[in-house]
Amino acid sequence: MTQVTEHGGGVWSLRVPIPDNPLGHTLVHVLDTDRGPVLVDTGWDDPASWAELTAGLTALGLSVREIHGVVITHHHPDHHGLSGRVREESGAWIAMHAADTAVVRRTRSAEPGTWLDYMTHKLTAVGAPEEHLAPLRAARAAGRMRTLPGLRSAVPDREIVPGELLDLAGRRLRAVWTPGHTPGHVCLHLEEEHPAGLPGHGRLFSGDHLLPGISPHIGLYENPGEAHETDPLGDYLDSLERIGRLGVAEVLPAHQYAFADAAGRVAELLAHHEERLTGLLALLSSPLTPWQLAERMEWNRPWDRIPHDSRNIAVSEAEAHLRRLVKLGRAEAVAGTDPVTYVAV
Repeated sequence: MTQVTEHGGGVWSLRVPIPDNPLGHTLVHVLDTDRGPVLVDTGWDDPASWAELTAGLTALGLSVREIHGVVITHHHPDHHGLSGRVREESGAWIAMHAADTAVVRRTRSAEPGTWLDYMTHKLTAVGAPEEHLAPLRAARAAGRMRTLPGLRSAVPDREIVPGELLDLAGRRLRAVWTPGHTPGHVCLHLEEEHPAGLPGHGRLFSGDHLLPGISPHIGLYENPGEAHETDPLGDYLDSLERIGRLGVAEVLPAHQYAFADAAGRVAELLAHHEERLTGLLALLSSPLTPWQLAERMEWNRPWDRIPHDSRNIAVSEAEAHLRRLVKLGRAEAVAGTDPVTYVAV
């Protein structure tokens, strides 16, 4: 049975499944406006996900053809995947922050072979063992290259500008740029009185930035050909503090469930990351490559049970934490090491 939740004040959420993913589903929000319904995110591009999205709209007495616009919190396929199909069916516009639109454009034009070469080079540089690299080399040599997730993602036709109100008739929805999970992640502040009178300043569509029981993945932003060295974890922590200062009455995230006390959850996440950075410094009492650090970090399962592709994500998160420690002057690269190792200072 389709699971639809009414949040009051012309806002609903629809549970749209994510295939073969422990998160289970994306919460796609429906926002009523004077020009018709607008979606905040759309869900994964999969027949079962599309069926649930359209069934949820039907349960609200709506058709996908009535969708006026689509606002995307970030480019990941469990959020942006169905946007193109929604636009095909309805003629709706699609809005996204420029930094994530750039990622969509790069992904659509990327050759899987180029991406495999880049991944092999990156993983070699961080100390990945040959048994991890061998499948990538074999796929490249044999031409057995899968298409990249997001290869068919729709190119947005509107830009979400940080600090500005979106053009939604009859609603006050302001964009708050919250980089970290992706370079162009945005939260959306509904600057309207809470329909149940909860104390605070409106409601927040938080995407993956602020979730009630999960800390989102923070990895590296880089893409093939980019030389600029980013600090995604620093971006995320700064963005968290920005959200904490908004004083919203309720958070409507893209996963799990709605919750109050955004400031309390922000404080928990800030403490979590400080504790994690401190723990990594203890691991770095002896020099480690990013791969060795990832092997020793605490994940949701033992390292030997983490699948191949998920290990790539884990190493990217380890690198993001190393970047932060180096920027803070709490760790440094050991000169002359190849692959490079890092040590606490």
